[in-house]
Amino acid sequence: MTDRSIEALGYTDVPALQPLTYPGRVIDEPVLLSGKELLALGVQPRRLGAWTVRSSVASGEETLDAALERLGQASVGGRYPVVSVGSNAAPGQVSHKFDRIGVPDEMPMIPVRVRGIKVGLSAHISPAGYVAAAPYMDPAAETPLVVTWLDAAQLKVVDDTEFPGYRRALLPGDVFPMTMPSGERLGAAYIYFSAYGVLAGPNGSPRAGGGDQATLLRELLADSTALRELLGPDPETWVRRAGSDEATRHRGTRIFREEGWLTEQPEFLPYESDDSELKLYDDLPPRDDSLPNRP
Repeated sequence: MTDRSIEALGYTDVPALQPLTYPGRVIDEPVLLSGKELLALGVQPRRLGAWTVRSSVASGEETLDAALERLGQASVGGRYPVVSVGSNAAPGQVSHKFDRIGVPDEMPMIPVRVRGIKVGLSAHISPAGYVAAAPYMDPAAETPLVVTWLDAAQLKVVDDTEFPGYRRALLPGDVFPMTMPSGERLGAAYIYFSAYGVLAGPNGSPRAGGGDQATLLRELLADSTALRELLGPDPETWVRRAGSDEATRHRGTRIFREEGWLTEQPEFLPYESDDSELKLYDDLPPRDDSLPNRP
């Protein structure tokens, strides 16, 4: 069987440890992340749990739900779809997050087309020192993104790594159509939006996210004397200084605002998840057809 390990497939970037690799290499095919393997999923004209997967353990193909149950993990119907706009779509990064806490990393990761959302840049400097991606609304946009299906323990880990810089919203599928490779539309999915707003470019429109981090940091340094004095002269110095000192990160974040680069994102507030501040997940919204679609 072909080696489907994260390492063999080239998904080893961990931006939390190597900030200039942000956002890492994101998946471009439907997969089941499982124990540092990326098992290819066979797209079926049925709900996600009925898609097929082949592993080195099972003989022949089995359904995704059967594979998850064999691994002792929640089936698709017991999981929460989350739209990822940055490094949470990179297997190396998410596997690292879960390994660090001791939570199993098994999860489906599926490319999905999302209408009404584009990828920008959060108007703050992350704890690792990079400037991370953040969504913003654009009714005319259709953006290829990745949806991860998280169980409750995984969702808590991601919440804890995203808060307080990001807040979680629930995007309804009738407002933000989300189309799977099978053609199925999701009823809804969670997304994390920046509590700081997004960075604007020279023309006042949001800067595009998802590109090379070193190039972005060079552009920001070139555009701001204050940033050059604090974090310059180059991207390597930026991530070293910002990643090692919280006060420096906070000062850099304030400079974004002082330079007039901040674009607020109040559009997400009506969709903010009611449970966004919960730390205990017994009270998560019930899994039914009115919430994230049960594939």
